[in-house]
Amino acid sequence: MKRVVWLVFCVGLSGCSLLQRPFRPVRAPPEEAAKVTFPFALSEEEKQGLIRVPGPVAAAIELAMDDFRPRDVKPHRGATIDEVCMYQRESFDVTTIPGPEGILFVRFTLSPGACEQEGAINDAGATYAVDTQGWRILAVQQ
Repeated sequence: MKRVVWLVFCVGLSGCSLLQRPFRPVRAPPEEAAKVTFPFALSEEEKQGLIRVPGPVAAAIELAMDDFRPRDVKPHRGATIDEVCMYQRESFDVTTIPGPEGILFVRFTLSPGACEQEGAINDAGATYAVDTQGWRILAVQQ
């Protein structure tokens, strides 16, 4: 009888890992959201700052970024300000380069002035080869 109870307990615990909710972005409260006005027409000056990212490029960037800086990874206890900065996705600029046969290269580089580190950080970035047909990471160059 104890084995059956133990087995049910173990199966129940392993099932909990399958019930994790997928990542969902944080949303502002309704009062704050109500203050936002979306532009219906852009001025010529605003159009100069417009950046259009094709869907496959956006998806490849997201896939690579989820590997490069996973959302659930946090800095270690006692991390310096620079170390905390290095964990933040927004500290990195992204460059994409089309490759052969459905491959898109996604390069992450530390944004100039993003972290107030002393001296150069040479190993902060990475380049990913993303298969845009099978949506998988083919290789990573550090």
